[in-house]
Amino acid sequence: MANPGYGKRSAPDQLPRTGHDFTHLPEREAHIAGFIDRLPDGSEMSVKLLSRCLPYGQAAMRTALNNLQRAGHLRRGREHVHGSGSARWVTRTWFSRTARGDAWWAAYAMGDVPEETPEEAEPTQRPTRTRAFLLLAALGRHAPSLALSAAECARLAPEAERWFTRGASEDDMRHALTAGLPARVHSPAALLHRRLVDKLPPPAPVSTRPILRMIECGKCGTPGHPEVLPGGFCSLCRGAEPAPTLLTTLAPETVRAHAATVRRAMSYGREGTRV
Repeated sequence: MANPGYGKRSAPDQLPRTGHDFTHLPEREAHIAGFIDRLPDGSEMSVKLLSRCLPYGQAAMRTALNNLQRAGHLRRGREHVHGSGSARWVTRTWFSRTARGDAWWAAYAMGDVPEETPEEAEPTQRPTRTRAFLLLAALGRHAPSLALSAAECARLAPEAERWFTRGASEDDMRHALTAGLPARVHSPAALLHRRLVDKLPPPAPVSTRPILRMIECGKCGTPGHPEVLPGGFCSLCRGAEPAPTLLTTLAPETVRAHAATVRRAMSYGREGTRV
């Protein structure tokens, strides 16, 4: 694990994990992406440590991470620590199992979580069953008296999805639905519906403070606005020509004033005596 506050951070609103999440990537990148995807938030993401955990050298690991960045799975940058009482910035690596485009990452850096258009999400990654459906279908393995049919899972899934929108985790929901069950459950679907409604957590408090994030170039680490770092790389690291620098023309009187100041400074020696 990285130092507190640093390391991996999972991007929000990812599609449920499947067996073909990274099949569009080369074998090495798919292997590394699958490993990172299963790391908990806060894990150290340095090239050196990842190379110790996986059978790839540091150079190969650095190249693979850059390729994951180009594919939309990863961004590097810094984020301001809210509530720290100081201007402390922490270095983070944001990872998304669901590949995102530059526009999504730019909005995320500004504190938004935009909805993806059908063109932005890969068709092969679209689940036929939602995260809530899968959780409900698996309850019977934890509590046999709560086994549900496919139709019952589909009917209860919208109520379960509300828990996720309020920040609840799968473990939170599973515990709330299975704890303290009666000795005999006559209608598991009715009981679960009642618990999903009655135990729904309150909405998460909305922070009025803006989220401060800064995307950095994946190669040289130069910070910049997301729109000038397409794919997570600056123009120099992408091999593109930098934009020409525009020279500002000074007014004639400003030039004469600067020249007079320089001449006065040159007319005195180091000890303040005129030469």
